[in-house]
Amino acid sequence: MQDERSRQQAADSAARLLGQPLVLPLGPGEPPSGRDFRDLAMAHTFGDSWTRTALDDRSRALVSVAIAATLGTHEPLRGQLRIALNAGVTKDQIVDLFIHLEAYAGAARAFDTYQVAVAVFGEFE
Repeated sequence: MQDERSRQQAADSAARLLGQPLVLPLGPGEPPSGRDFRDLAMAHTFGDSWTRTALDDRSRALVSVAIAATLGTHEPLRGQLRIALNAGVTKDQIVDLFIHLEAYAGAARAFDTYQVAVAVFGEFE
C-alpha cells in the first residue's frame, strides 16, 4: 500500500486537476476493504500517471477523454471532461474530439458518450 504522503500527493493532484477535492466514499454495502481499492486507484491514477511530465495536463486530458469515451465508461468520462475543461481544453475542442471518435469508434458509442459531455458542459456555464 502507498504511504500517507504518497496518498496525500495523489489527492492533491486530483484536486488540482478536478478543481475540487476528489471524494470517494464507500457505497452502501461496500466492505471496508473497498477503501483499499479506492486509495490504490487514486494513487496510481493521480499519483503515478498524471504526475508524469512527458505530456502536459491538457494533452493528457484529451487522451483521457478519448479513452473513457471509447470505452463507454460514463462516470470516469465525467471526471475526465471536468479535468479537460479545467486544463484549458475548450468545449469546441471536445466536440471535435467526439467527431473524430465517431469516425474511429462508431456513431453509437460517440453519440452515447457525447450526451455525458453535454451534461458536463452545462456545469461550466
